[in-house]
This record gives sequence, structure tokens and C-alpha cells, in this order.
Amino acid sequence: MSPDETRRRRSIYLLPNAFTTANLFAGFYAIVQSMNGRFEIAAIAIFLAMVFDGMDGRVARLTNTQSAFGEQYDSMSDMVSFGIAPALVMYEWALQDLGRWGWLAAFIYVVGAALRLARFNINIGVVDKRFFQGLPSPAAAALVAGLLWLSVDNKLLFSPAALTWLAFVFTVYAGVCMVSNAPFYSGKTFALGRSVPFWVILVVVAVFVFVSSDPPIVLFGLFVVYGLSGWGIMFWRWRRARELTRKRHSAAEEESTPEEPSLGTPGSYQSPELGGHSDRHAPPPPPAH
Repeated sequence: MSPDETRRRRSIYLLPNAFTTANLFAGFYAIVQSMNGRFEIAAIAIFLAMVFDGMDGRVARLTNTQSAFGEQYDSMSDMVSFGIAPALVMYEWALQDLGRWGWLAAFIYVVGAALRLARFNINIGVVDKRFFQGLPSPAAAALVAGLLWLSVDNKLLFSPAALTWLAFVFTVYAGVCMVSNAPFYSGKTFALGRSVPFWVILVVVAVFVFVSSDPPIVLFGLFVVYGLSGWGIMFWRWRRARELTRKRHSAAEEESTPEEPSLGTPGSYQSPELGGHSDRHAPPPPPAH
């Protein structure tokens, strides 16, 4: 690297790291509010942490202020906001009623988030940028926080026992999905530059209106669909690879099968009963009278 690039990677920039700090604060605030029994505010704080996490990287790229310090700081903040905070919030809300099964589910989520972030850090520049390998930790946090927010907002009519086991299933599912190999769309192909077309502003306004119509239902529904999309893409790739393999085998079998000589090809012999004759050894025609 050139001296300027080395200096840039060692520098500490205020603007992108300010968003990362806001992300970390929102995750810590969610933990504190869950200890105070204010679970709806805790869920909203996790969603705010997602917003700040999405902004710090884009701001760094737009202002050309990427640094190695920012990458490490962002990863540690994500571990708090999307790893520890959702697990503790879910444990305080419902999982503690399950005893050791509850804290085991919360630990599965925490270790899944840690492994997911570690694998993401070492695979930068290696995997396909269009897809994440495994469910991203912010989406996993939104999945469990959305369930909590929807339940506290009285949009899920389940008994307390059923809701507890539903929280257990969602927590374990999110933790396992983070360490899976299922491809989840990253959205990096829609990276925006310094200026955007007018229609992008209209789309952003439409998204805000759609989400604000009923935030708990809309956000939870969107992240449930996203949390299942990776398995759909994985199944589609498996079907496509299986079909291509079958076509290759069929083509190979056709090439390896020898072609049988045709009955009417020159130099072949046909039975007299069939009215044929050999072209090479046929007797000369009788003289004409």
C-alpha cells in the first residue's frame, strides 16, 4: 500500500465511528430497558441499532473514510447490539421461564452471532458480494426483536406457554441460521452514490409510509420472509445444479453410445429376402437380350 493508504487505514474518522457508537449505545440501551421490564422500548432500540449499523459503512464509503479501526469497532459493536442484546432481551422476556432450556437457547444465539461475525471478517473479499453466507446478525436480531415487539403490542394471540416456546424456536432458529451456509441476498448491488435519481427518493418515501402504517407487523413480516429466503435460494440452486448434472450425464451417454450402421449405407449387406444387395460384391447385371 502507498503511504496515503496506510495512513488512511490507521486513521480514526469521526463521522462513521459516530454512527457505530450510536449502534453500540442502542444495543446497550436495549439491555438496560429489558432489565427494567420495558420490552417494547428494548425491541425498538434494537431496530434503531440496525439503522445506525447500516449507515456507518455507507457513510464511510461515501466520504472515503474507511479504516481498519472502523472495521474492528463496527464488528465489536455488532456483537453487542445484535449478539448479546437480543439474547438477553429474549431471555428476560420469555426464555427464563423455561429454565436451563431458556438460557441454552439464548447461548445458542450468542455463539451463532459470534461465529457469524468472525466468519464474515475472514471472508471479506472471498465470497460472492451479492449474497451473505448465513443469516446476517442484524437480520437475526430483527427477527427475534420483531417477535417480541409484535407480542408486546398484542398482535399475537397466543397463550403465555405457547408464546414462550415460540420465542425459544425463533431464538434457536436465528442462531442456527447465522452459522449456516444458506445464501441471503446482501443488497450491495444497490449501493447508492453521492447523487441518486428522483425515483429513488419516491421509493424511500413509499417505504417509510409502508413501514409506518403498522411497524410491528410490517417489520416482523419483512424479516420473516428474509429469514426464509436463504433456504429458498439454496433449494433453487440445488435443483438447478441437479438438473445441470443430469443434462451432462445425458450428453455424455449419448456421446459414448456407438452409432449402429444404417441398413442403407454404402458397403453394407442387406438380406436378399429384404430385397437388398451388397454394393461392393454385387454380381454384374445380366446382358440384355
